[in-house]
This record gives sequence, structure tokens and C-alpha cells, in this order.
Amino acid sequence: MRKLKLDELGRVSAEEYKEIEKHPIVVVLDNVRSMHNVGAVFRTSDAFLIEKIYLCGITATPPHKEIHKTAIGAENSVDWEYVQDSNELVSKLKEDGYKIVTIEQTEGSVLLNEFDVDPTQKYVIVMGNEVDGVQQTIIDQCDTCIEIPQSGTKHSLNVSVCTGIILWKWYEGFIR
Repeated sequence: MRKLKLDELGRVSAEEYKEIEKHPIVVVLDNVRSMHNVGAVFRTSDAFLIEKIYLCGITATPPHKEIHKTAIGAENSVDWEYVQDSNELVSKLKEDGYKIVTIEQTEGSVLLNEFDVDPTQKYVIVMGNEVDGVQQTIIDQCDTCIEIPQSGTKHSLNVSVCTGIILWKWYEGFIR
């Protein structure tokens, strides 16, 4: 085996990326404090052809050098929009036919490994604040709460790591 060089990876430019058909998945970052986490979500969203990211509440927006450190340019390829009120946004997206999925530990949450992604459905994936998680008012609007099974002493994952796991599951569901 030989490690491939960058020019052998067949990557598209940001302009070409904009023209590629995206999966009908929208990520909502609700009051995410860390700009490094925001940048990492941009980079992961680019990798998995996510339709759009909504940055809500206190979530920082590009351009910013701290976001760019982890996004490494994905903030220029992935469509994004800032919306102050995530509750209003989620309500509107639900009216537009998206299935609202929050990633949170709740009564009645579905374990990720037991959830089947419907490739004919449009999805909104809501990721919450690093300390408080997803707001209860958004959980009240959601169609499903997904929980990532964990067996260690900690009861949560970093929001960008969690987003990567979730988006891989959705990407896999759409490319089958």
C-alpha cells in the first residue's frame, strides 16, 4: 500500500462542489459555543454532501479564523445561514416537509444503531449546546430523538464528534 497524494484524491473545487447534488439533510447548530466545533461540523458536512447548515443563537459564523482552523475551507463550500431563533427555524423547516431529528438523551429516544434512515425523506438534524444540549422547546417539536449508544463513564460526546457519527449514519443511508 502507498499513501495517496492530494492531487491523486480526485477532490473537486469549492465551485464544483456547489454544483453537486446534495443529500436532503440540514444541520442546525443551536447555540454551539466553540468555533472549533463549528468548523469541524462544516468540514464533516462537506465530506457527506449535506444540503445546508443553519447557525443559530450564539453560534459563531464565518468568516472567522477559529472556524477556518478546523473547517479548512469547507465554510466556503457548504451552504449556511445564520438564524437567531432556532425554534422558529425548526417550525418552518417542519412545515416545509423535513423530519426533525434531535440528537439528545431523552425518554423514548431511539438508539442510533436501531434507527433506519429513509432515503426518500428530508431531514433536519439538530445539534445542541455543548453544556445544555438541545433545548426542550425544540425537542417538543421533533419527530424523533436519536441517542448514540455509549458504554464508558461519560454520558456525552463532543458535539463535533457526535455530528460526525450522526452524519455518517445518514450518508450511509442515502448512498445505499
